[in-house]
Amino acid sequence: MTTPDVTVVVAVYNTMPYLTECLNSLVRQSIGRDRLEVVAVDDGSTDDSGRELDRFAAKYPDTVKVIHQANSGGPAAPSNRALELATGRYVYFIGSDDHLGREALERLVACADEHGSDVVVGKMVGTNGRYVHQALYRKSDPDVSLYESALPFTLANTKLFRRELVEKHHLRFPEDLPVGSDMPFTIEACVRARRISVLADYTFYYAVKRGDSSNITYRADHLSRLRCTERIMRHAAGLVPAGPERDALFKRHFTWELAKLVQDDFPDLPPEIQTQLCSGIAALADDYLTDGLRDSLDVRRRVRICLAQRGAIGELVRAIRDEAEQGAPPFLLEDGRAYARYPGFRDGLGLPDRVFEVTAAGVPAALASGTSLVSAGWEQDGDAMAVAVEVRLPVGGETDSAVVRLADRAMPRSADKPGARRLPAGQELPPPVGEFTRKPTEDGTATLLSARIPVEARGVRRGVRVYVDVAGAVYEIPVPVRGRPLPLARRWRERVPYRISANTNAKGRLVITTAPLWAPATGLGGRLRETMSRVKRKLFR
Repeated sequence: MTTPDVTVVVAVYNTMPYLTECLNSLVRQSIGRDRLEVVAVDDGSTDDSGRELDRFAAKYPDTVKVIHQANSGGPAAPSNRALELATGRYVYFIGSDDHLGREALERLVACADEHGSDVVVGKMVGTNGRYVHQALYRKSDPDVSLYESALPFTLANTKLFRRELVEKHHLRFPEDLPVGSDMPFTIEACVRARRISVLADYTFYYAVKRGDSSNITYRADHLSRLRCTERIMRHAAGLVPAGPERDALFKRHFTWELAKLVQDDFPDLPPEIQTQLCSGIAALADDYLTDGLRDSLDVRRRVRICLAQRGAIGELVRAIRDEAEQGAPPFLLEDGRAYARYPGFRDGLGLPDRVFEVTAAGVPAALASGTSLVSAGWEQDGDAMAVAVEVRLPVGGETDSAVVRLADRAMPRSADKPGARRLPAGQELPPPVGEFTRKPTEDGTATLLSARIPVEARGVRRGVRVYVDVAGAVYEIPVPVRGRPLPLARRWRERVPYRISANTNAKGRLVITTAPLWAPATGLGGRLRETMSRVKRKLFR
């Protein structure tokens, strides 16, 4: 019998009706069934999954092999059973509720053969709201590093592995991990691989979130996820010595698995669970959170991990609740640096200021969530009109750089999600026009910016923006209205009347619009309208 090019391993437990699409996507692969072996292990399913597997095995007896076994509690045991039966040159793992693009296996095998790759990662996407990290798939690369790429954020086993590598190092899945059992396998395979390749020019894998969110990843409790993460990190530490490479790998676990344990649901957990979680996080942080790794985390996760490490549960709960209710905390600008005023900042816990120092990644969202309109109005002097606004900026300390200006250009789409943006180096701001004052709020955590900005008599729509320098970079923040009352539209100027109005755009931001009420008078009809307008103004003044 000819050796198949690839064995696809499918661990199955109660995944109907998704299983049917999964199996169809395998037997219809462009690589051809003569080059393909499917080994599916039914792990004690109680729905129709077992019968569906048998139907495919009967229909494609030379391609599909099915094993039925008692339920083991997770995908590790059935995956290991399938590996004992695999005969392909390569092995590929797929979740039984997911499916493949038609050319997936053919492209993956061709890449591995061409480049001598031991591991090939094909682009994955999520469906039904399933999140899949996309940074690794920005471009194809025949030779990527585990430590110098986004690969640590893509550690699922849904990849092509050279079976010779798997058997040489007897790579198997730990059967006592309820979640994440594929990570030790994937990490060790990538550590030992001669070459890892990424293919990003085709959608290889469709990861499905079931309609009832019954995927095992969504069902594990906090303590189970903590124990699994600890096992994974301890295993990886035995493969990768301490240093920058281990830091690059463990950044994933601190920013993902561990950070997820101290999210918005943490304050509502029983106190004993909170204590156990913080103790577990502390043990891992004590062993693996180097200063360099700590400093590479975004400030939100960094603060929460460090508060947990200190056992400061009260401050941690307050930090989470405050941010959920009020958005990101205000910043303190001091000596060219920016700090987020989370609980624990300079309040006796002994955490260094560096823990609270803001990195560029989180600044736009924090500024956008904390900036708000205080008031807006018009100031008219004859034919001169000005916009008078007061804006609250969630920044205290050295705020001399903060200004309010009117901008003609729309914000780029890249700024829409965070609600603000960091300006490219060298980009000029709108011209400085008007008068400005700045004063701190009573508690010193924010700055009130008052601006009086003259407007020109021309038809234009301009956004009200705040610009501020935070730690050496200038940020642009559209001013959100947040339900504040806006002044009524007003007419001004005599010879050619104009209308000025303040409005909220579709994104909830303040815009000022000026436009002529009518075109300049020309001809007999125009001059007559202008004369009648003057008469009315004199009669009703």
